[in-house]
Amino acid sequence: MSGGALAAVLAALLALAVFSVRGLAALDERNPVGRFGTPLLFGAWVLVFWQVLTQAFEVPQVLLPSPSLIGHALVASFGVLMSDFNQTVLHSVLIGLVVGCALGFAVGVLIDRSPFLQRGLLPIAALASTVPLIGIAPIMVMWFGFDWHSKAAVVVVMTFFPMLVNTLAGLAESGHMERELMRSYGAGYWRTLLSLRIPVALPFVFNALKVNSTLAMIGAIVAEFFGSPTAGLGFRISTEAARLNMGLVWAAILVAALAGSLLYGLLGWIERRATFWHPSIRTGA
Repeated sequence: MSGGALAAVLAALLALAVFSVRGLAALDERNPVGRFGTPLLFGAWVLVFWQVLTQAFEVPQVLLPSPSLIGHALVASFGVLMSDFNQTVLHSVLIGLVVGCALGFAVGVLIDRSPFLQRGLLPIAALASTVPLIGIAPIMVMWFGFDWHSKAAVVVVMTFFPMLVNTLAGLAESGHMERELMRSYGAGYWRTLLSLRIPVALPFVFNALKVNSTLAMIGAIVAEFFGSPTAGLGFRISTEAARLNMGLVWAAILVAALAGSLLYGLLGWIERRATFWHPSIRTGA
């Protein structure tokens, strides 16, 4: 295809893409077709342009494989990728995320209760959070072995501090007047914590959970670069990249991205139902 014909095709596709996406986005946001269809259609157009441009300019597969090649690798190696998904997401990510966030929340409550702990533990937690991932991962592999336990430990370290900081900020969000009202009803510390302060802190807690969901995926995959059994998305990416099998590399990246997006979306769905009273949820912000 000549340069002029290619430019005409791209211009026509671009005009069609803009027209279709804008038309779908113009629907009422309460309409599920417009709400969910717009990002799906936009993503579909990205794949179309990706496919056309890689084929038209004959981009080497090592640099950027086409979507069709990635899709073929995804289908051909589906069983292998599902085993990697089980190793990385269902073990390292989820277990590490739950443990790290639970510890961060519990320590946040303890620090809020005790000023002594706030002066002692908070600086240490802040210092631990600044340690680079590439420094933590090899140590955890040496401590906990090459299986998923060491990757989950990395995730625990990465997700602990964001949950701790957000928990402390959320617990401090309840106003003085509300606390005095609880005190006037004879409510003690723990009753006030359960009935007032933790509900008010929930938006902060869910914010930490959503941030940690992406950090957990990154941490588990990068940790697998430093030692892993014969399964795991990070193991698959590093191994197949060394073999220049970029179709499978991008397929593994796609599985990780979809898993992270689904986890983030699930947490957002739970947040909307747990904090329905919050102004940001009621106004649709």
